[in-house]
Amino acid sequence: MCDKHASTVPCSNDGAQSSRRRRVWELSHASHCPLVGVGLPLNGLRKLVEKVTGGKVLHDDYDIHVGTVSECALRTPVADAVQKELERRYAQHVQRFRAAKTTEQVDALWAAAVAAGDVAGAFWAGLSHPRCTVALEEKMCRDIHMVQHQAGACARADINKFNAIVADHTRLEREVVRLQERCNALTHEKALDAERHEQHLMTARAATIARDGDVATLRAELARLQASVPDLDTRERMAERIAQLEMREQALRAQVAELKTLRAAAPDAEAVPERVPEPVAVPVAMPVRLHNRAVLCVGGRSSSVPIYRTMIEQVGAQFAHHDGGLEDSSSQLDASLAAADLVICQTGCISHSAYWRVKDHCKRHGKRCVFVDNPSVSGMARGLQEAATEETQAS
Repeated sequence: MCDKHASTVPCSNDGAQSSRRRRVWELSHASHCPLVGVGLPLNGLRKLVEKVTGGKVLHDDYDIHVGTVSECALRTPVADAVQKELERRYAQHVQRFRAAKTTEQVDALWAAAVAAGDVAGAFWAGLSHPRCTVALEEKMCRDIHMVQHQAGACARADINKFNAIVADHTRLEREVVRLQERCNALTHEKALDAERHEQHLMTARAATIARDGDVATLRAELARLQASVPDLDTRERMAERIAQLEMREQALRAQVAELKTLRAAAPDAEAVPERVPEPVAVPVAMPVRLHNRAVLCVGGRSSSVPIYRTMIEQVGAQFAHHDGGLEDSSSQLDASLAAADLVICQTGCISHSAYWRVKDHCKRHGKRCVFVDNPSVSGMARGLQEAATEETQAS
């Protein structure tokens, strides 16, 4: 076992079999100088020495460095303090180097640290590693020596860059002063503009207040006029109701005229009742291809549905009807559309929802659909004739 006060020769620990890491005083004296210089900052080294000596050290940085290097040759209080500080400061590097099991692996980790520029912790972790040989220690000392030279060159380059930055800083300060003066001028100009805009805003607010007064006056006059006309709301409702009744009357008149026309066109006019029209067969030129086809009539007046049925069945087609959502369930419309070969949609008597559902279904499924604007028997006849014409042209 190595003597803890043995001084300048690294402890071999009985060759490569020992796993104990070396202490500072067990390293070669040649490695103490770069280890203390690189591993411990000057301020930290001064505080460490003052803590060990128990007083304020008045020596300069060089004397403290040389004294510490000398103390590390043996196990002294200063060497113990340096050992503990290096272990604390570079614990992560030491842990990373523990994975190395051979001298070659320690060398590889050290080379990677030099390439990455992280040499301080790696230098201590490599020197203290149990697989660090005398040859590897000398190599690490040579590498750290060259790194210090490169660091000095970089420091000189950094000084030159610093001087250039100081010159740029002076120039930029002058530029900032100039821009500040320009900014002050613009700020003064914008303040004048803001003052003018404030005056315009006050004028506009005064005009708005005046208009609000006029509006209030006109509203008061309107209220007075409305109060002077008795039952104005009732009269407006009555006028709206009268308009609705007139529209209803026109529709009924059109229906009566249609029924009269239908009665006159019937083969046996005397057999048609005066009040409830029976289904009348209206001759329509239909192609043979409509035989056994399903025809869906969407919309139309309920009183005309029997006539529609007679017209369609007369030409051999199957009749189906949906009122367009007035009374029949809208869910039934999809089933009726799916079963139909031809759709006749009387747009004047169906809801908007039913109209768009019919149009969308026929478009998506490529189904023929004829739209009839006027819901009547004659409109149905024209729709069938149009469908027949399209069928003939398609064939």
